[in-house]
Amino acid sequence: MITGPASLHGAGLGLRRAFVRALLDTSPAAVDFYEIAPENWIGMGGANARRLRALTERHPFVCHGLSLSLGGPAPLDLELVRAIGDFLDVHDIAVYSEHLSYCSDDGQLYDLLPIPFTEAAIDHVVARIGQVQDLLGRRIAVENVSYYAAPGQEMTELDFIDAVLERADCELLLDVNNLHVNAVNHGYDALDFLRALPGERIRYGHVAGHREVSPELCIDTHGSAVIDPVWSLLAAAYEHFGVFPTLLERDFDIPPLTQLVEEVEQIATIQRRAQPEQRAHG
Repeated sequence: MITGPASLHGAGLGLRRAFVRALLDTSPAAVDFYEIAPENWIGMGGANARRLRALTERHPFVCHGLSLSLGGPAPLDLELVRAIGDFLDVHDIAVYSEHLSYCSDDGQLYDLLPIPFTEAAIDHVVARIGQVQDLLGRRIAVENVSYYAAPGQEMTELDFIDAVLERADCELLLDVNNLHVNAVNHGYDALDFLRALPGERIRYGHVAGHREVSPELCIDTHGSAVIDPVWSLLAAAYEHFGVFPTLLERDFDIPPLTQLVEEVEQIATIQRRAQPEQRAHG
């Protein structure tokens, strides 16, 4: 099966071990591709490794990293990067993404912290992305992350993201939920931000749920259903940029697989609605 960029399309789902066995028995027709965090599978043997290999032989997969700490102060873990490259090759996975954030110093911090929006930080993270891309022999995608403070800010979040994408010549994993959460928390217009992004760099997208603490504060949890404003923002993204592959993330309070598939079907429905409009304007 070809799992390169040309085959990545449609609506996807973040794979969780809780439903690996179910997917081996029955593959939901609504799910076009799956996403996994390589750190959770590298070095694993036995039955779990065999089950994953069976799935990657049947379906397109993407990998989404959790711990490279692209903006971190400590040296890049080059051994981890090489292990990720081997994992991508073994499973014939073409697309790899990471968070535009940092999560380590002397050790893992177990949280995704915002990179300061400064020129020095751009230089730092662009060099590190370049190292990763050189080692992996491919462009990677970086995800716009949710954040709750911006210490030392010299520029806007949008200008920071644009500069990193351009100077590193990398791609964008557009997390629509994170965009919504940040717009609420930092008081900017989500649609204006969305439309100003470089659409030609979007590799694929995420949607997820979050917790609304107040009208001025949202917490990115990946622990609930996607809400209507996020669905509307996804539809606006397709209208503006064209349809791109998009997957559902769910990390906590995971419901039955059938319920998750219903949300994946919602992604597919929004994609189908957007495509006739694109043909009409083509």
